[in-house]
Amino acid sequence: MQILDLKSAIPVFKALNSDIRVEILELILKRNDLNINDIAKALNLSNAALTMHIKKLEECGLINIVVNNGKHGMQKNCCLSDDKILIELSHDMQNDHSYEIDLNVGYYSNYQVFPTCGLASSKSLIGEVDDPRFFADPTRIEADIIWFTKGFVEYRIPNYLKPMQKIKEIQISLELASEAPGYCEYWPSDIYLYFNNIELGYWISPGDFGEKRGIYNPYWWPKWNQHGVLKLLSITEYATFIDGRKLSNIKLSDLDLDYKSDFTLKLAVPDKARNIGGLTIYGNNFGNYNQGIKTRVLYENQENLANREIESCTK
Repeated sequence: MQILDLKSAIPVFKALNSDIRVEILELILKRNDLNINDIAKALNLSNAALTMHIKKLEECGLINIVVNNGKHGMQKNCCLSDDKILIELSHDMQNDHSYEIDLNVGYYSNYQVFPTCGLASSKSLIGEVDDPRFFADPTRIEADIIWFTKGFVEYRIPNYLKPMQKIKEIQISLELASEAPGYCEYWPSDIYLYFNNIELGYWISPGDFGEKRGIYNPYWWPKWNQHGVLKLLSITEYATFIDGRKLSNIKLSDLDLDYKSDFTLKLAVPDKARNIGGLTIYGNNFGNYNQGIKTRVLYENQENLANREIESCTK
């Protein structure tokens, strides 16, 4: 797991700030693959208490949960996502410049969705639930939460680059979860991410979380989906990462971007997905993170790049 800045490491630090969760990781390290019942017995914990700790470790990307058929029905097995964590405290940003955009989740430019589905602002539902026609309603730009079982939404991200500027990294932060009728804590969904229609990879959302109320949800919001997981997508010169873990080999040069390029982000649960468990996107005034689709574009002026190349040659 590669973490390029300290803020991105906060969920990992919080997860590791627990003796019990460290013991859980040590047990998984010794056995490589353990089911939840075995871990509960080894640590003398109830399944309910253990589930909370497992969820913290899974949300920050330290472990994966795999469901297998066992002698006594379905079993949830825990395994490590990675065996190393690299935190770059000295990530060189000296020559980098950036701009940031925070888009409302209702500011999509294209869509195709299937029920269950819906969208809402902080004040009320927009149209009627489970009717895709309302995704074309003009007031959709006010939406702070959208959800659907299958399909996609696509966003246009403003490109403010100038002719002599080169992209170094694109970072996109957003709160995501699955979409189940009502809600379901364990409801896996393969959420695919595309940039300019190039597939970057997919993240498996563990569930549609509804047991604990979202911190920013408006008072009138019913007992439906309540919050998601904050994800950080990074497209770099080397590869594409999600939460610091490599997602695919797609790199910036594969996207062929410059100051004239369109920037589009598509989030989808396609027919080819193994787990078609829907998608919920949380924005401002909903979920546990009061933000929309936050994009940061890091770039470098071409003259700075040329000067560094000349310096390296003279050395």
